[in-house]
This record gives sequence, structure tokens and C-alpha cells, in this order.
Amino acid sequence: MAISRRNFLTITGISFTSIIAANSLKNYYHLVAHSKPTSTNKFSPLIPDPNGILDLPKGWKYKVISYGGKSMNDGNIVPPAFDGMAAFSGNNGQIILVRNHELSSNSPYGIKGLIKDKYDPISQGGTTTLILDKNLTLKEEFASLAGTNRNCSGGITPWNSWISCEEDTSISTIKDRDNSNEIIKKHGYNFEVPSQGKMANPTPLIEMGRFRHEAIAVDPKTGYVYQTEDQNDSCFYRFRPHESENLQKGGILEALVIEGMPRIDTSKDYPINEPKSVQWVNIETVDPDEDTLRYAAQKKGAAIFKRGEGICFADSEFYFTCTSGGNAEKGQIFRYDPTEETIALFAESPGAEILDYPDNLIMSPFGDLILCEDGLGEQFLIGVTPEGKYYKLARNAYNNSEFAGVCFSGDRKTMFVNIYSPGLTLAIRGDW
Repeated sequence: MAISRRNFLTITGISFTSIIAANSLKNYYHLVAHSKPTSTNKFSPLIPDPNGILDLPKGWKYKVISYGGKSMNDGNIVPPAFDGMAAFSGNNGQIILVRNHELSSNSPYGIKGLIKDKYDPISQGGTTTLILDKNLTLKEEFASLAGTNRNCSGGITPWNSWISCEEDTSISTIKDRDNSNEIIKKHGYNFEVPSQGKMANPTPLIEMGRFRHEAIAVDPKTGYVYQTEDQNDSCFYRFRPHESENLQKGGILEALVIEGMPRIDTSKDYPINEPKSVQWVNIETVDPDEDTLRYAAQKKGAAIFKRGEGICFADSEFYFTCTSGGNAEKGQIFRYDPTEETIALFAESPGAEILDYPDNLIMSPFGDLILCEDGLGEQFLIGVTPEGKYYKLARNAYNNSEFAGVCFSGDRKTMFVNIYSPGLTLAIRGDW
């Protein structure tokens, strides 16, 4: 179904301006730098969960709507490794979730499907789709993309689909069942999964580039797709499609260059909140046999980012994390302004006690930035207020597995999030 720009922002949980988000983290790190109190109990302290799954503020409630290892409607088992996810509005108040599974060919089990439905018959990764009614009761759960590898994160599109990203550049060699010829299957691509329907056509979006994809975000005004890469020496990419809302028609892949700073390593001693003008350089060889796309970009001056991961669009700007960037190697957040064509280091963690390996991030409907930490030990969802103070929004009381796939329903009443392993999808409602 058609989706307006306004509805797109609502589905992704972004219904306020990027200025709020900017002030939020800018104020937060100003407080840190001046040794002022940075914590707050906006929603009250977390209450230990008697069921040992999720600690939440007082009065908040959660519901586990999916478990790894349970049976799905298509007769297969829910695969583990719950990762990136998005929420869509369905018919009659239904909520549709499309969820990644970060699995490889050597995983014990994964996404099942017919040979015709699998991109690579030996690969275990892909996506599952969940359909909930307005009471958050799971009505259907089924495989929706099969035969891919390490589907880590991805992103929602304005035309109501999910882009699932392979964080893997391995190559499979298999025998053709009909003539015993070898078939080569390269990985490291994006795949599009419609929010409506069953199994997606497993066609790689080759012209978006072959590399260790992490996440994408779309500018609804231009249709340009911005992409992060999870490498210690990654680049930041832009894909300009030839045809709006049809990524299969191909396009032009580009990498970001910071003017006057060719091949700058942004992970060390990079100035905070100093916008720098950028240019984009074309990448001619988008489908290399080896994982070398970033090197081709860097030869043309592309900037280097340390482990680009989550990315989100906030009204008119993009925010993306570099999980282990910064002098303390605990994380950075960059802000790219496509109107002004500038990029700035928006925030840098001074230590694990402040922010520990930020991964997924999203702008919430209640005016705060929500971060998923992927560090060591306990795992939290962290909120940051417009005043620059942080708080713990939720704690994984089940185990020390990371949170992933945080997103909001179209009516903004429900927050969804995954516990990566062994795989739980939770719906959360609170007084926000």
C-alpha cells in the first residue's frame, strides 16, 4: 500500500525534528565534559522483573510475542539470532513486523524454504514476518526471506518494504542438482522484503554494492539510500537509484569524502560538532570478487569510519553509529545533513560508564533518542533526553545477550525490541 512521508516517519518512530535529537546528545556530552550530573530517572528506576526477562520502569508492561525454537505457522521452527527489525501498519489495526536472523551456512538451523525460495541453498539466514492484532496477539509467523547469510540489520523504505542486509562476504560453491555443474553464490548484498505477502523473491540488489552491510536509511525526499558498513576501516555509502521505489533497476553507488581531509580516519582525535563539507565519489566496481569495495573508495579519498552500524533518519538528517570509534574506542555518533552536504561528529563516548558500544539507534515518539548498547556484561536500552540526561529504559534480565531491532508501532503506543539470543521479541507499553 502507498505510504506518505509523514506516515513513514511515524512508522519508524520519528515524529519530531532532528533539532531535538541534536540538542539531546550535544547537551548530554556537554554535561559529561564539565563533570555535571548526566543521569536522570525520567520514567522511574527499573523494577526487577519477577519473571526474569525484562526490567522496566514502574507501571510499564511487556509481552513476549515470539520465541526462538517455537513452531511457526508455516510448520517450521522460529530460527535464533534475532537482529534488525521494523514495524509496519497492516489492515484492521494489525501490526506487521519483519525481523532479521543473523545466521550463516554453518548455523545449527535456520530459515527453511523451498529450493526456489532460497538465494543460496546452504545458507541459513533471512527474515521472518510476524502479524499481530491490535491487542498484540500473534496471529501469524512465517519465513519471508531465505538462503542469505548473517542478516544483521537493515532499514525500512518509504514504499513499505524492509531492506535486509548481509554482514558477510563469503562465497558458496555448490553443485547444480540437474547437471552437476558448480554454482557460485556470492554474499554481501542487500535483499528487499515486502511487508505484505509471504516469501520474498531472493534477488540480491547487486548495484547497492557487495560489502559487509550493516544498516540502511532512505531519504524520502530524494529516494537516496544511505548505507553503513561494519568494518574497522569502513566507509559511508550513498546509493542513487535510477528509478524511484525500484531498487532492482540499479543505480549509482557513491562513497562520502570529507573535503580537504582525504582518507581521514574519523575514529581518533576527530573534532566534535564541527560540520565539514562533503563530496561523493563514484564506485565503478560495485560487485568485487573480494571484500575490497571500501579500498576502492578510499583510493578516491573516502573517509574511514570505525565499524559503522545503526543508522536512522530524523526529519531531514541522518544519524549513524560507529560502535568502537573514538579515543576511548567506546563509540561515536555522526550526523549527516543531506541538504547542507555536511557531516559532523555528533557525540563520542568518553568511557563505558557513559555509553558502551552504541549499535542500533532510533528517534522515539516521546522525544528522546533510544540507543541499544552492544558492550560487555549487562545489556540496556539507553534513553537520552533533550536536556542531555541519560537513563536506563530497559534491562535484559534474561541473559547478557544484546538488544536489537528496536522500533515503534505506527500508532506510537508500542515499542518492539529483540533479545538476540536465544531469540525473544518483546512488545513494550508504558506511560510515554
